[in-house]
This record gives sequence, structure tokens and C-alpha cells, in this order.
Amino acid sequence: MVYTRISELPARTGSRGFVPTMGALHEGHLSLIRAARRETEEVAVSIFVNPTQFGPREDFSKYPRQLERDVELCRDAGADWIFAPSAEEMYPRKTTVVSVGEVSEAFEGAKRPGHFDGVATVVLKLFNITQPSTAYFGRKDLQQCQVIKRMVEDLNVPLRLVFGETVREPDGLAMSSRNRYLSEENRAVAPMLYRELTLLRDQVRAAKPEAIQHLLDLSAGRLVQSGFQLDYLDLIDLPTMRPTRDCSDECALVVAAKLGETRLIDNVLVNS
Repeated sequence: MVYTRISELPARTGSRGFVPTMGALHEGHLSLIRAARRETEEVAVSIFVNPTQFGPREDFSKYPRQLERDVELCRDAGADWIFAPSAEEMYPRKTTVVSVGEVSEAFEGAKRPGHFDGVATVVLKLFNITQPSTAYFGRKDLQQCQVIKRMVEDLNVPLRLVFGETVREPDGLAMSSRNRYLSEENRAVAPMLYRELTLLRDQVRAAKPEAIQHLLDLSAGRLVQSGFQLDYLDLIDLPTMRPTRDCSDECALVVAAKLGETRLIDNVLVNS
């Protein structure tokens, strides 16, 4: 069943797993739906291209939309129903914005001002609308996961969060709806992003803190030489999403780079 209006949605009667998406589904999304199917009695998926998380230089109109195919994929993966609202249904007014401090400010937050306000606002709205007991997100969008985790903790949202591992192509490239925009030549280069992260992870684990910046610089240089336009490559403290050179606590490597006109992001946990 596909619902387009909030008033049509069924009341929750037992455990409900919820997977929020913007459509253009791939195996990463489907793995979350299957996890929800295993762990909860009822599975709901949202398909909504959220306009408030797109910046002024990001083309909202070009984001891939394939609702009929996505609905079929959701059903095959085990979804009981899909919520596919219009922007007007979700935003009859635009007077309230959810802003999550600290974890949203660096990296994607700095490169895409307002992005995480749009993410936090729509996710909280979807939580309130669908009333899940458990919500599922992919760890490929690591900073997004940390923003949502912080929001749920700070606002006492009564649900459990599950962050699924990044699903990758056989050559290591993280699955993304944007991968389809890579040229054949750039698609052959793109897996280097993950290979570089795994190499750097192993080096960072063995390095002293004072050597880490040098390792980051060398890795960035190799990526640029291979054709990537680097937005950032850094070692971060996972709870705060701030740069660190100390891996005694939870930390991760994060990267964002463009190949041609396609922007790719990826991450690996170093010590968690």
C-alpha cells in the first residue's frame, strides 16, 4: 500500500521498523528494509525527495525519481507500506526548523550550509508522522547518522536507532544514488576512494598522533593526482564529528570529493 497523505497512515499496533529514503533505491536501502523485516512486526518506508536539505547550488529538480520502481523494490524487500507524500503535504508551513549543534557544523555542514537543518527537520517530522519503534539509516552518511543520533538523544525521541553498515559494489565503491552520474572513465577511478581510506585506516592505527597529519596529506595528494577534487579528508572524533589526531576513543576517517560533476562521500571507522 502506498500512502500520500498523513491522515491515511495506519496506527501502530506493535513494533514498527521505519526506513526513511529519498527514493532511487539501491541495495544499501534494501538491506535496511530487510533488517527491519527481520527485527520488527511491521515495516514502513518513506520515499520523499526533501527540498529543504538541498542548497542553492544543488539541483533539487535533477535528483532521480522513480517511484513505481522504488515501490516494487520496497515490497520485494519486505515493506508493508510506503509513505510517499508531496512537498505540500510535508510542509504546509515552513515556520519551524530543527537545528542540531556541534555534530552538524563541520565537513558536510560547512560545505552545504543549511543541509543538516533540512535533514533534522524532515526526519523528526517523519518520526512523528510514522511513529516507529525502530528507525534504520545507512552508515555511509556518517555525519547524518551522528546528527540524527544527537537529535534523538537531546529531544528524547522514543525510538531505537539502527545504523547499517555501508553496502559496497564488488570493487569497494560505496553504493549511492549518485553513482549513476559517473562517466565510464570516472567509474573506473571511483573505487580508489575506498582503497585509500582502508590504507589510511591501517596507517593511522599504527601511527603516533604527531604523524597523522602527514599521512592525511599524503593520502590527499594521491587522490588529487588521480583526478579527485577533494572537499575534505580528515580523521574525526565520532561523537562530536570534530577533527582529531588521537584515536584512543571512537574515531573515523571521512572523505568527500568530486569526480567530474559527481560528488562522492565515504568513511571508515578506525577505532570504535
